[in-house]
Amino acid sequence: MLLAHPVVLEDLLERYKTLALLRADQGSAESRQAYEDVAYSLCLATGTSDVDAAVVAAGHRLPGARPLDDSLLTA
Repeated sequence: MLLAHPVVLEDLLERYKTLALLRADQGSAESRQAYEDVAYSLCLATGTSDVDAAVVAAGHRLPGARPLDDSLLTA
């Protein structure tokens, strides 16, 4: 499996988090499309089929991530 460069992965992750924070998935057709595009790209870049899993996977692959850091998975 090809892995995205950390800079690309970090950019996708930041764009996704920003759009999610702005609730772009509930906005105009243009903002929904941007949200869906970045979510799809993040899934492709991490080799996942679910955006939540992609966010976790991206966090693990970024520089400085601890190999066993699953803090996003605990309640």
